[in-house]
Amino acid sequence: MTTTTYSVTGMTCGHCTAAVTEEISKLIGVKDISIDLVAGGTSAVHVTSESALDEAAVREAVDEAGYELAAS
Repeated sequence: MTTTTYSVTGMTCGHCTAAVTEEISKLIGVKDISIDLVAGGTSAVHVTSESALDEAAVREAVDEAGYELAAS
């Protein structure tokens, strides 16, 4: 198992975290997601998965939810 933290901008509420969680959880191998919400700022999204995830796939999932993966 591996846990990776991604920085996501644009989230402001519980609905936002639910949307991001739903999209990222569709990625193969994802086991758990927790989010430290910073309303109006950059939130930390912690993703535990069987192996390292492709950042492009995570970026696409976050985009699909309507938010943006901050530059790493």
